[in-house]
Amino acid sequence: MEELPPGYRFYPTEEELVSFYLRNQLGGRRQDMHRAVPVVDVYGIDPCQLPRLAGRLCCGDTEQWFFFVPRQEREARGGRPNRTTASGYWKATGSPAYVYSSDNRVIGVKKTMVFYNGKAPTGRKTKWKMNEYRAIQEEANPSNIAIPQLRHEFTLCRVYVISGSFRAFDRRPLETVERSAEPSHRYLPDEVQAQLDERTGPGSGIQQPVLELEQLTWP
Repeated sequence: MEELPPGYRFYPTEEELVSFYLRNQLGGRRQDMHRAVPVVDVYGIDPCQLPRLAGRLCCGDTEQWFFFVPRQEREARGGRPNRTTASGYWKATGSPAYVYSSDNRVIGVKKTMVFYNGKAPTGRKTKWKMNEYRAIQEEANPSNIAIPQLRHEFTLCRVYVISGSFRAFDRRPLETVERSAEPSHRYLPDEVQAQLDERTGPGSGIQQPVLELEQLTWP
């Protein structure tokens, strides 16, 4: 960390995670990215151990950690990925949602997961969460009827602990989100959606569509 200026912090937006980091990893470019986002099979490791495995540029972070996760062999053969660790398991929550670029293009899909201690289905929910990002085959227009195909060679995972804060990971001003929220498969981060619901209340006319799981080629 000696070469970094005081106050440095790796804090990318979701657009940057998908369009730059994940795209370059899928293309086999920019190995220097692994200083911030290393390649780790996070699903075989208890989440409390993941911060010490974070990239050199993120070792001091206490809020979020990033990893490239290669596709498991069983998934490549058509099976379901194993998300069980020694102490528990990751469980998906909600439905996958599109990730948009700043100019309103679909660039990827995000799935959110929560870690449970114990064995399914009686595990105890923890404060550990994960956002799993996958890039699409080609950038699509959100008005396009066709469901975009996903790239499965690598995912990019953001691991974090629920803090109770409404701060949005993608750092967009709430007013911008309010203006851009439309019923055409618009994605909002969980933290921003919570703020938006609180400020607008029922009957505000702002709707958030939900993607059906079977519409996406996601294990």
